[in-house]
Amino acid sequence: MTTDSPSKKHVLIVGGGFGGLKAALELSRNPEFTVTLLSDQPTFRYYPALYHTATGGLYAQSNIPLTDIIDPQRVTVKLGTAKTLDRKAHTVTTAEGEILSYEILVLAMGVVTNYFGIKGMAENTFGIKSFDQIKRFRQHIHGLLNQPEPDLNFVIAGAGPTGIELAGSLPEYLEKIMANHKVKGTPKITIIEAAPRLLPRSPEKVSRAVEKRLKKLGVELRLGQAVEGASADGLMVSGQPLPSKTVVWTAGTTNNPFFKENNFALTDRGKVEVDEYLRAEEAIYVIGDNANTPYSGQAEVAVGDGLYAAKDIIRRVEGKKPEAYVPKAPRPVIPVGQGWASVVWGKAIFSGRVGWWLREAADWIGFHDLQPWWKASEQWMTEFGTEEDCPTCKQD
Repeated sequence: MTTDSPSKKHVLIVGGGFGGLKAALELSRNPEFTVTLLSDQPTFRYYPALYHTATGGLYAQSNIPLTDIIDPQRVTVKLGTAKTLDRKAHTVTTAEGEILSYEILVLAMGVVTNYFGIKGMAENTFGIKSFDQIKRFRQHIHGLLNQPEPDLNFVIAGAGPTGIELAGSLPEYLEKIMANHKVKGTPKITIIEAAPRLLPRSPEKVSRAVEKRLKKLGVELRLGQAVEGASADGLMVSGQPLPSKTVVWTAGTTNNPFFKENNFALTDRGKVEVDEYLRAEEAIYVIGDNANTPYSGQAEVAVGDGLYAAKDIIRRVEGKKPEAYVPKAPRPVIPVGQGWASVVWGKAIFSGRVGWWLREAADWIGFHDLQPWWKASEQWMTEFGTEEDCPTCKQD
């Protein structure tokens, strides 16, 4: 574990996601710093693989222990949720009551789910953004298939990347576990999206290719329709009921409430205003999803932000002139079922098998951003394993 020294700068990093871990890794290699990482969970969630874990993949693929990524001898890891910031005292207090000091603060806290105030949505839908949510979702599906007359209507609210990825992998997964449970019938998978097209933030060419792929997989698309309410029996969509015992909410996120509660300057969208060095204030960096930068919200961007913040901190401590942050466009990768993905690479778009190969390469790079090559390779191999808690499917 690290020890404080009067000659070292103490950096507190809040958030154990892509950006926070990258910053911690870079700073921990420099003898001028002691580093503390505050995370609300003991594992790192690899978001690009959550959909696969939700449909029978290994839990280890998307949930990596923090100690598999960072060396506890170099970084002090604290578990807890940041609650309040005392700027004068240079401390962060957690919801659990622990007070953590800092000289330099890096906030990489990620976003939280936003139900947009829709009645019944939080209580009656599933998510796939955490280990617990995925476990609950999988248990629900298998429990459903054990019923005499299971409801085979599956609804995904939201046609962003997470919703598309889940919709693409569900048909094959359901076919497999329905055979295990000896359930006959054809599942109906429906995507609801308020925007007039899928992936509204992606190029239209990508939307068209993904739409064609989903229809080929048998997924029904209901575009330009708004979810108005949810119950245990389904959704109300544009004034019409849509029956389903399985609704997955992937439609919205909002910035972490920590920033509003602690009086940061925010944009109309709730993002934190930062300067050309990703600082919200003197000695306080805000990176990744929370920052008001052109491409925030992408894992690739968060990694780049973490690297930039660490280098800027090092340059300042060494007395060097800081270099302004330069936003870099990410290369979005959206898999839609086994062996197919759409990738935007600069001005080029690759959809299909080539896109899938690029997706495989992107996963290895994503792991290697945070781990040495041999660990990254081991982690990448977890993609090819499956895991079930269901006794019926374990016998398969």
